[in-house]
Amino acid sequence: MASSHAHRLLRYRDAVRRGREWPFFCVLPGLLTSCVELALPACAAAHLHARAVRTGWLAHPFVLTSLVSAYARLSRPALSRRLLRPAPPLPAAHNALVSALARAGRPRAAAAAFRHMLRRGVRFNSVTLLGLLPCCPPLPFPFFSSLHACAVKSAAAVANCLISVYSRYGSVPAARRVFDLSPPSSSRLQTVVRWNAMVTAYAQNGMAWEALETYREMARAGVRPDAVTVVAAVSCCAALGARALGRDLERLALTCGAMRENTFVVNALISMNARCGDLARAQELFDGMRHRTVVSWTALIVGYGAHGLGRRATELFDRMAAAGVRPDGAAMVAVLTACSHAGLADKGLRYFRAMGATYGVTPGPEHYTCVVDLLGRAGRLGEAWRLIGSMPVRPDAAVWGALLGACKIHRDVATAELAFGHVAALEPWNVGYYVLMANIYAEAGALGGAARVRAMARGQGLRKDPGMSHVEILGRVHGFVADDVSHPRNSEILGTLEELEALAGGAAGGSRHSERLAVAFALLETEPEDKVVVIKNLRVCDDCHVFLQRVSAAAGREIVVRDATRFHHFAAGECSCNGFW
Repeated sequence: MASSHAHRLLRYRDAVRRGREWPFFCVLPGLLTSCVELALPACAAAHLHARAVRTGWLAHPFVLTSLVSAYARLSRPALSRRLLRPAPPLPAAHNALVSALARAGRPRAAAAAFRHMLRRGVRFNSVTLLGLLPCCPPLPFPFFSSLHACAVKSAAAVANCLISVYSRYGSVPAARRVFDLSPPSSSRLQTVVRWNAMVTAYAQNGMAWEALETYREMARAGVRPDAVTVVAAVSCCAALGARALGRDLERLALTCGAMRENTFVVNALISMNARCGDLARAQELFDGMRHRTVVSWTALIVGYGAHGLGRRATELFDRMAAAGVRPDGAAMVAVLTACSHAGLADKGLRYFRAMGATYGVTPGPEHYTCVVDLLGRAGRLGEAWRLIGSMPVRPDAAVWGALLGACKIHRDVATAELAFGHVAALEPWNVGYYVLMANIYAEAGALGGAARVRAMARGQGLRKDPGMSHVEILGRVHGFVADDVSHPRNSEILGTLEELEALAGGAAGGSRHSERLAVAFALLETEPEDKVVVIKNLRVCDDCHVFLQRVSAAAGREIVVRDATRFHHFAAGECSCNGFW
């Protein structure tokens, strides 16, 4: 791409030197685009500007608009504004300035250019709004609301953009209202984009159920999904463990030539299969790719790491590096996490120490979090503490939270109190840390400390997120919460659970957590040779972990549970995590 831009400018230079005259107003926009794409100094655009003045083309709307856009994109917006002062109120030129500032990552300057446009009496249009809306956020919500008011009678493309922006502000109900009230578009492309915006809005705000239901509505409306739809829907299938729908989406993608070769789609399918427990299929998809990116490798490394196959994950990481694919920060997090979940502390430390020199990745707080977790799980709390003290940046709550989690594993109350003091100061709204600290006190027999921490959480109005487990039976996903009695087959589920608790003996204590109910229902509904796969949003507690181990032995069934941190494969009374979870 860079070579084509350079070639265009060289051809122009040669033509000028030979005295050839080109239709300047036709070639100038392309020449300015090449200056911007090659990040040339602003004097390159100034040379073309001077030629436009000499040839008398500066007043041409096409030429003026191109110069305004180029100066703004080359970080010289003052020159853009100077060009606009004597010019007639030309909407296209003002739109060019607004869009260029937005694309250059200067949202406040773009908003100021829009206000200046209104003060001059220049009429805005859909192009103006489409240039500004990507700036929201970080522009404040009231400014965005005023843009929405301006956009009431705008084109379908603007309505689609409004849906996406409301989603980024976290206002999904408002996004849905825009979606429902938008008139149908005659353009098939805009129709697909509108549905995609809504599916993605739900997916990006953690509303996987609603996203998949919207995808089904889209199918019922006869709108054919594209790659964007598939990626969003597949990510929701992965979150819920909806394997049947995920397989349907996979078949749809692989029977469409364009999607079959779309790296984003295949990467999403690899991740979905790995997260739904089918590593073999994830590996097949990976092996069948003609063009693999670092994201492709990382998706599979994450999958192996989550299943506790740390050595396989590290082998894959080494293959990636040997193939000339440069790891990024996410790939380093994936391999460090895989080492942590497999107890490969020394290997993980070698990767961490080689990050800058070997892989060219500067360690960030997320990498320190992984290594603190790695050392903490291995019982090396002193090293973890010293590592935090050596960090070149201030440790964030995740770093201290990793240390707090390690303290729970090793029942180190004194270090836990220090770590909790930091996380409570950095993220006082994160109820998970309060729950963790209260459990550390309770396990140590310090009931007063546990009560005090719970009172702190209550005093701030914090409530723990409810545990929820999902299990898919015959293509339908069933959800359960702790002590749930809402399922139509509740009496049978509870009867089965009582039998399992009797088989599990001493592991029956505690409330009936969601994963127990999900497993009981799955055992009712599946054949003895079927594998049970349960997806849980929170970490499996110690009691339920022991319970599931015993049930797998007593019932002779393989039970797979994906919790918030990893997969647990329970079989014959053992778990694949080997205590690392």
